[in-house]
Amino acid sequence: MGRISFSCLFPAPWHFSLSSQVLPRLLTPSLRQLLFIGLVLCLIGLLYLLLVTGKGHASWIREENHFHRHLARVTDVDATDTSNPDLNYGLVVDCGSSGSRVFVYCWPRHNGNPHELLDIRQMRDQHRKPVVMKIKPGISELAKSPGKASDYIYPLLSFAAQHIPKNKHQETPLYILCTAGMRILPESQQQALLEDLRTDIPVNFNFLFSDSHVEVISGKQEGVYAWIGINFVLGRFNHVHKDDGEAVVEVNVPGSDQKEAQVRKRTAGVLDMGGVSTQIAYEVPKTEEVAKNLLAEFNLGCDAHRTDHVYRVYVSTFLGFGGNAARQRYEESVIRNTATRNKLLDQHTGETAESPLLDPCLPEDLQDEIGPSTEKLYLRGTGDFEQCRQILQPFLNRTNETLTSLSGIYQPAIDYSNSQFYGFSEFYYCTEDVLRMGGDYNASKYAKAAKSYCSTQWKSLRERFDSGLYASHADLHRLKYQCFKSAWMYEVLHSGFSFPANYKSLKTALLVYDKEVQWTLGAILYRTRFLPLRDIQQESLKGLHSHWRHSFSFVNNHYLFLACFFIVVLSIMLYLLRLRRIHRRTAQHCTPSSVPWMEEGLGSPTIPINL
Repeated sequence: MGRISFSCLFPAPWHFSLSSQVLPRLLTPSLRQLLFIGLVLCLIGLLYLLLVTGKGHASWIREENHFHRHLARVTDVDATDTSNPDLNYGLVVDCGSSGSRVFVYCWPRHNGNPHELLDIRQMRDQHRKPVVMKIKPGISELAKSPGKASDYIYPLLSFAAQHIPKNKHQETPLYILCTAGMRILPESQQQALLEDLRTDIPVNFNFLFSDSHVEVISGKQEGVYAWIGINFVLGRFNHVHKDDGEAVVEVNVPGSDQKEAQVRKRTAGVLDMGGVSTQIAYEVPKTEEVAKNLLAEFNLGCDAHRTDHVYRVYVSTFLGFGGNAARQRYEESVIRNTATRNKLLDQHTGETAESPLLDPCLPEDLQDEIGPSTEKLYLRGTGDFEQCRQILQPFLNRTNETLTSLSGIYQPAIDYSNSQFYGFSEFYYCTEDVLRMGGDYNASKYAKAAKSYCSTQWKSLRERFDSGLYASHADLHRLKYQCFKSAWMYEVLHSGFSFPANYKSLKTALLVYDKEVQWTLGAILYRTRFLPLRDIQQESLKGLHSHWRHSFSFVNNHYLFLACFFIVVLSIMLYLLRLRRIHRRTAQHCTPSSVPWMEEGLGSPTIPINL
């Protein structure tokens, strides 16, 4: 029987040969065998796709989400790419008591997921600085000449218009929101100023602006906007992507059909003490009977029928409880009580520098003068932190009723074991400027540091100040009244708002992720909440195509490999079928005379096949 030998350009031991009877069996498998081989190879490919590609894609999605959440903190400080046609813009003008500021925000197209909010960020110029402009004085100073309101606001809007691409002006919403300065004006003067803005702004600018876009907001609204802005920056509204170990809370969502509580990310409460007022805002997760004027219920989502972003937030503002206002109330009380006591006892305490009134809320040996010239009172500090705390407690106006705070205002219960608060403004300045304890708040350490500061001689404090041991923006006013404000902050927090002394989840801060968070961010986030609807409608038209394109961006290498794999298998199968067909044709045409070496019994000639 003839043999076919296979030889390669390799050493002799690698050469081998096959019988001519065996070769046809290898090259001519049956159709059943070919189908079985193809089925096995397909199963191997599918198994590879499920185990390798699927796992890789899922892990990539998790990594991408984690990457983008942390990358946002970095890219947020990059210059805004105004050439990007998919970028949208928005303006908010904060008309405060001392001046007005315009903030320019921007955001990319919504991703089409109704569970997610717009990714709004503050616009930054080519120098990576926030696009913000401030003018003075406040718009309330124009109460007697309301016709000048539009001229007053013109520089701010002109500044913003220069930074926003002109082709985007018509779709850029503009909101003018007035706060404390305007609230104290009579209603008639408020409306006169607002009407001038409503009339003249559309004439000079092409922004998306309507009558409802300019208004005087309440302290409650301002507090809600501040709460929204801070929690947005902290990522607490992102319920789609949850990190392992992230704190959650059970929420009874108002208006939800779900009988069971919804579990979602825990939001952060906000404490803010300014010079005049103090404010507290936090989510009330459980259903409670709270006075409607103290509770804000709103939906941040674009779909009113979805309850993913429905929140109930308790907000209360306390006028006269800011650091400076509290000191003023304290001094007025000291002047009044001292005058009464001197008159009754026929004394002259505090009337001269030689016989000063001892004040435990001033650093030791600090001499100060308070009151008008006709009732001037001379003080000398004794630096007694504990006594100062005791003296200040009546100024909280607490009552004996449960669940009440400053001035006897109702305060819903706080789950101190599962909550987090951020303290801003005076809460930060009191802990950081002099005591250098900003950040995580510890009541015992704070009280100890404040007590030490108060009992330090004023001369020593001045020497430390001159040596630059305190914060760069700390001034002599801060040094003089740090003892008082430290005691006031402590009493407001623990006696007023009833935070336990062992509460460990308060962070005092000036910035969040190195950014100053303004209430205007929360305002534009809330007022543009329905804008994603148009993007969602467009995304729904793309359907599976956009999903396939998104997935293909990662797994294209795997699919390419599988495609090549199946092409090679198919080529091999087609080649084997062709060989089978050639073998059959050859077998049919072969005759005994055509293969004389078989008849003659000669040794089979070697047919060389070089590989």
